[in-house]
Amino acid sequence: MAKFKKAQMFSLPSTDDKTEKFINYIMQDGKKNIARTIFRKTLEEIKKNGHVNPKAVRESAIENASPSVMIKSKRIWWAIYQVPVEVPNKKRFFYACKWIIDYSRAKKGTAMYQRLAEELLAAYSNQWSAVKKKEDTHKMADANKAFAYLAKYVK
Repeated sequence: MAKFKKAQMFSLPSTDDKTEKFINYIMQDGKKNIARTIFRKTLEEIKKNGHVNPKAVRESAIENASPSVMIKSKRIWWAIYQVPVEVPNKKRFFYACKWIIDYSRAKKGTAMYQRLAEELLAAYSNQWSAVKKKEDTHKMADANKAFAYLAKYVK
């Protein structure tokens, strides 16, 4: 049997896979050009705030907001246990981006690129909502570490 190659996704030559994924998470209703514009203006806003390399700020912010342990519910007989499990790298990136974008969408009053830049800068300096969400997730996992032996049953 012939092996099939994965089709190449169209991306701008100046971007990498994580940047394209982040733009896809920003995108709503299939409007990628608007998502690209928001992302570009966000990087300009970060640069305007005095940071020389806005892509490094974004990477560091995502790293600061990404969880390493999460809680999964597992039903065993009649009881439901909150089991702490490690998060794979792809899911860490997903949750960090999701939290940053969701919290920036929840704020009102300014343009989306300004809110997203504000949230990225806050996550870069280990402050605000996305990092707090990560810390809360870690606290819940730490509180339920007595059920860690059940992690082998969680899919």
